[in-house]
Amino acid sequence: MIDAAYVRLMARYNRWQNENLYGTADGLPDAERRCDRGAFFRSIHETCNHLLWADRMWMSRFSGGEQPPGGMKESVSLYADWGALKTERRQTDAAIMAWADGIDAAALAGDLTWYSGGAQRSLTGPRWKLVVHFFNHQTHHRGQIHAMLTQAGARPGDTDLPVMSE
Repeated sequence: MIDAAYVRLMARYNRWQNENLYGTADGLPDAERRCDRGAFFRSIHETCNHLLWADRMWMSRFSGGEQPPGGMKESVSLYADWGALKTERRQTDAAIMAWADGIDAAALAGDLTWYSGGAQRSLTGPRWKLVVHFFNHQTHHRGQIHAMLTQAGARPGDTDLPVMSE
């Protein structure tokens, strides 16, 4: 079982790494961000869109907010404009931070039931485990983005949790 301190730590890590990767991607021409690099969601831009979409989907499940439009297939085209995508990412990271700052043991207890478009059915799982999945999913796709940035010749900053400043 995780606790509220873990959630706050991972929310900070999420924001720190998004700033790292988006800042690095800013140095690339738009065509490089959109280049199909063979990742699951093809490009840096599309993977960033998917990750934003998924974060919003999970946040809607955790806190009852509005779900993002479309399904997984449409997740890659949430924002066509890089500037808009960056703005929305910062806003979502702020919302994740606010949610994490307000989390307590009761919010991590019990089960959560949601409808999964990917599975085409309702699923139920322990809340704490789904929060772990939320942060793991972020790390997974940021790893792909990091690799694509490196392929493009960019050099993202450190990603190691122990070097994140307090």
